[in-house]
Amino acid sequence: MKILTLNCGSSSVKYMLYDWKGQKTLARGIVERVTVGGSFCRHEKPGMEEAIIEHECPDHKEAIRLVIDVLLGKCPGYENCGVISSLDEIDAVGHRVVHGGEKFTKSVVINEEALKTFEELCDLAPLHNPPNVLGIKAAMSLLPNVPHVAVMDTAWHQTMKPPQYIYAVPYEWYEKYGIRRYGFHGTSLLYVAKRAAVLLGKDPLETNLISLHVGNGVSANAVKNGVSFDTSMGFTPLEGLVMGTRAGDHDSAIDHYVMEKEGLSPKEINAILNKKSGILGITGKYVDRRDVLKAMKEGDERAKLAFEIECYRLKKYIGAYYAALGRVDALVWTAGVGEMGAEIRAKAMEGLEELGIKFDPEKNELARSRNAEFDISAPDSKVKIFVIPTDEERVFVEDVVALLEGRYDIHTRFKYTFEEPGYRNRMRDLEFSKELKKRPEMAKALARPFPDELLPEEARPYAWWL
Repeated sequence: MKILTLNCGSSSVKYMLYDWKGQKTLARGIVERVTVGGSFCRHEKPGMEEAIIEHECPDHKEAIRLVIDVLLGKCPGYENCGVISSLDEIDAVGHRVVHGGEKFTKSVVINEEALKTFEELCDLAPLHNPPNVLGIKAAMSLLPNVPHVAVMDTAWHQTMKPPQYIYAVPYEWYEKYGIRRYGFHGTSLLYVAKRAAVLLGKDPLETNLISLHVGNGVSANAVKNGVSFDTSMGFTPLEGLVMGTRAGDHDSAIDHYVMEKEGLSPKEINAILNKKSGILGITGKYVDRRDVLKAMKEGDERAKLAFEIECYRLKKYIGAYYAALGRVDALVWTAGVGEMGAEIRAKAMEGLEELGIKFDPEKNELARSRNAEFDISAPDSKVKIFVIPTDEERVFVEDVVALLEGRYDIHTRFKYTFEEPGYRNRMRDLEFSKELKKRPEMAKALARPFPDELLPEEARPYAWWL
């Protein structure tokens, strides 16, 4: 059984083709600059160097067509990228959908009713649901004879209770319009919660965590007894922490005040809060945290301010969720910045020793990879601190397969293969083996032993388990 996963953003299509029977990734990649010009595909296949394939994609349908052609080996000059000989080899497609509202508590096979619901929710996730829907429609037209499954970011958070998700606004707004906290990044947060339980050696349903998904979008998640208890994103992905272009928490009266002063419409102010605020709003020019850090070192005061604001907000949420949970087994960092941004992690955790959160500065610096799990706790830290690369595509695949086989259920009654202590991602292990040759000392920070047959000689002196 071969499963294609698609994650359609406003200007990108991320994909993976997975062989469930062989338990291996056949190919993965991303089509970038969809709809904006200068489109290209970054394609990875085991045993082959990354291929960059230039091809204009004015819409998502063309981008998905490109993905299919690459997988079939039909792109001129890149025939060696192919991993299947016919579309008949693809048994199902899993799609990321950011907002599923209250209707969906778990992944579903897409039908007309589900698709209509996703379209109705576009206003609540304006950066994500529209391209998600476009991607679904495009894929269903190109692959009409296979099941298509939606995996919702909001589903993980449906375990929250009214005290956590009801806002202090007229209750009729919830009854009439469904205004409440929904939360997002659920697929990522589910994965790292299950993996953290494995690293702790605990039953996931007895585990308390504070998870920080830090990328262009940023959210915090309090996990109590293995389920989502509270989260920072709200009715839309705008609320909460400082993000790449989103404002996060702020006095909502500001919006009305500026609308009057600047003569802005609701649509215009919404666009500013979602696309021109956050790190970009503070610095005036940067979104990528690497650019912010570089500018800081060069003396850019607004870059320094953006860095300090983001880290302070992260620290506040860690403290708030610690109080809400009462007991915390582990603090988990994930997503692009969470996995690679040692400086942001260090600043956000600075001074949390009284809460039992104490990181090892050397291990924190070493933990910069998207292919390995790290333990960056100090030896005397009461709370474990993990850096866990997220793997949303793995969740997509397992949900799709389980749905097709009739054994799928909500995550408290369903066990994923990555919850097994011996689970390993072979493709990530191979990539990390290459990284260890360049930075062998990273082995000191690993959260679990690395396969001996893949461990480079250079890394053996640092391998604490040998």
